[in-house]
Amino acid sequence: MMNLAHWRLLVATADTGNISRAAERVGITQSGASQALAHLEASLGLTVFTRSRRQVAVTALGEPVVAHARAMLDSLEAIRSLADAARELDQGSIRVGSFPSVISSWLPGLLRHFGLRHPGIDVVALEGADEEVEQWLAQGAIDLGVVLNPAKERQALVLGSDAWMVLLPAAHPMARRSAALGLGWHELAAQPFILATGGCAVNGRSLAGQAGVDMTDIRVTVRDWASACALVREGMGLSVVPESTLPLDMRGLRALPLSPAVYRHFGLVRSPQAQAHAAVLDAFWAQAADRAGRGYRMSALR
Repeated sequence: MMNLAHWRLLVATADTGNISRAAERVGITQSGASQALAHLEASLGLTVFTRSRRQVAVTALGEPVVAHARAMLDSLEAIRSLADAARELDQGSIRVGSFPSVISSWLPGLLRHFGLRHPGIDVVALEGADEEVEQWLAQGAIDLGVVLNPAKERQALVLGSDAWMVLLPAAHPMARRSAALGLGWHELAAQPFILATGGCAVNGRSLAGQAGVDMTDIRVTVRDWASACALVREGMGLSVVPESTLPLDMRGLRALPLSPAVYRHFGLVRSPQAQAHAAVLDAFWAQAADRAGRGYRMSALR
């Protein structure tokens, strides 16, 4: 019966052109190598080598045999390398931080699929304000973080974008405005305003400030988007929220885009002090890139 030792000896003999050196390379005696080669040729029913005092040469029929044996051994080595690398993904953990809207909409699907592919890796998802996520990244408290509007030099994996929308009671006079026209910040400045932060520094007030507008009548400030939507529906004021946070039930509400349009972009970045093994991070990054590449949009995940 032929085994791997026979095939290694066959390739070593073809490479060295000498049975003694081939035997030394695979760690057997010369006589053992000669017997093994003879057994292999008998099993195949063909002559692989011609022998002389000075040299062992591969026959014409033996050449494809040696080529296939070499390919087989190369494939075996590739399988072993793959198995060695896979051992790094059999266990471990990774910490991912994000702001609330991504934690609740985009991350669950990613974590579910990653868990199916890598059941030995624990993924801990931490929710915090965008500023907290940045602090965690800097401190190495998380390995990966979803951040808002990442700068190009951070080499972020862009996951998606989200348009900011003006949310109004359906009975509000401005709710009759065409969606194609939208609403400008100057029209919102004196309106009763529900400030929803979503746990992020980037919110309606900061966006208004960037546009040079001061919101003068902020009636109430809430952290979660759902509360803002409920208060707008009750007629307490209007609000500016990301499109992905709009409720499925829009009865009593109207949403119009800001004009000019404003978007928040979010991307995955690595902590410079990441604690997880590089192979684990690479696997999660690849899964996130695959999901992002399928065109998942925040507005489609409400």
